[in-house]
Amino acid sequence: MKKLIVILFLITLVVCVSKNESEVLIPSDAIRFRIIGSSNNIEDQQIKYEIKNEIEPVLASILSNSQTHDDTKELINENMYKLETIIDKYNIPYNINYGNNYFPEKTYKGIHYAEGNYESLVITLGEGIGDNWWCVLFPPLCLLEASEANYDEITYTTYIKEIIDKFS
Repeated sequence: MKKLIVILFLITLVVCVSKNESEVLIPSDAIRFRIIGSSNNIEDQQIKYEIKNEIEPVLASILSNSQTHDDTKELINENMYKLETIIDKYNIPYNINYGNNYFPEKTYKGIHYAEGNYESLVITLGEGIGDNWWCVLFPPLCLLEASEANYDEITYTTYIKEIIDKFS
């Protein structure tokens, strides 16, 4: 009986530990990046993602040697023309602003991010009333993801948890 209780305790412990997800919190000195779609129609959202997909590797290259907040800020401002060149190809009105910009409240992967004004690079396409895409340029959280293969999620599990899941 004691062995059974110990085994059940260990199994419960393993299941509880395996369900903890790591949280990515945005530091106070972060530089955010946001692209706002012109509208929510399919074409405008597609253009937003096409622009995002072209700009991300350019930003990753520009910021690859950036070590500090100030380095990142300076490199973004010096290379703004590269971003404008990409967006100009789409022949749509847009605005690029680096500064203190508004971000709405957001919950991402179970973590709540408060609304507020944050130092950021914001690209507003057309009317700017569509859904947005955002990430963090410094520290380079989204650029790290952009440089890796596209993995949706990585799930770590244990053999004991797999056995328990089969009987649940």
